[in-house]
Amino acid sequence: MRAFIFPGQGSQAVGMGVELGGASAVARAVFEEVDDALGQKLSRIMAEGPADALTLTENAQPAIMANAIAILRVLEGEGGIRLADKAEYVAGHSLGEYSALCAAQAFDLATTARLLKLRGQAMQAAVPVGEGAMAALLGVEFDAAKAICADAALGEVCEAANDNGGGQVVISGSAAAVERAMALSKERGVKRAVPLPVSAPFHCALMQPAADAMADALAKATVRAPLVPVYANVTAAPVADPDEIRRLLVAQVTGTVRWRESVEAMWAAGVTDFVELGAKVLGPMVKRIAPDATITSVVTMADVEALAAQL
Repeated sequence: MRAFIFPGQGSQAVGMGVELGGASAVARAVFEEVDDALGQKLSRIMAEGPADALTLTENAQPAIMANAIAILRVLEGEGGIRLADKAEYVAGHSLGEYSALCAAQAFDLATTARLLKLRGQAMQAAVPVGEGAMAALLGVEFDAAKAICADAALGEVCEAANDNGGGQVVISGSAAAVERAMALSKERGVKRAVPLPVSAPFHCALMQPAADAMADALAKATVRAPLVPVYANVTAAPVADPDEIRRLLVAQVTGTVRWRESVEAMWAAGVTDFVELGAKVLGPMVKRIAPDATITSVVTMADVEALAAQL
């Protein structure tokens, strides 16, 4: 069994999509449709930068999605592959869940782009710059990281944001609380605590204003039943009902990205092959969680052609 998986924020890079767009009219059509949906030349920022413009949350999120969907569309349009024929599930890390839903046709491309633009803007606006922080704890299990967060909070917000597996847990919250958690983690034998260069504290209670904004937007958006079930970040379980998809995407803004449990659940369901579209970020995570899994990362046109031949 196979799952297609989609990367999250941080996987963007200036030049993304250039080679693919140069080789394929199908890919160019994806980038143009996203540009039209957003009313901006996002494709130019993806191609030329500057890097700080691409890194802006409101640009990075739709850009990462557009790149992944362009790869999928080329695979489908030029490789003769249908997602529903070749994958039993899809999943994505944080914003990647939107890419997964678009890939499975729960959202159309334009809707996905607009939702991610709004999501990025709302997440950035939820907390004044400097008041929140995130850090990666390395060499710690999830329950131990949660306990560190609880003890460091002292009335402020400090929560486990991403359970990435392989002993990596990202924490998020008020800047002072995250700093206390980093200090406490060293006392409790955590191998490393690394502050992350992010502009907002994602996936914690401080994001509630962004969750409210997404609730309004998703209530108005057309959501169809996906072609294949999507593993939701906040439940680590497959979802196919449109109303439940809406509810879980709202919860995802403030909730933990349960990536380790999602991969474990897919493996337990019989998934042995994981295909990552658009980056080489999730593959290593999956390998740490399910060492016997087969990982394929698809970034270039050559990768697309190789996967098409393999499938």
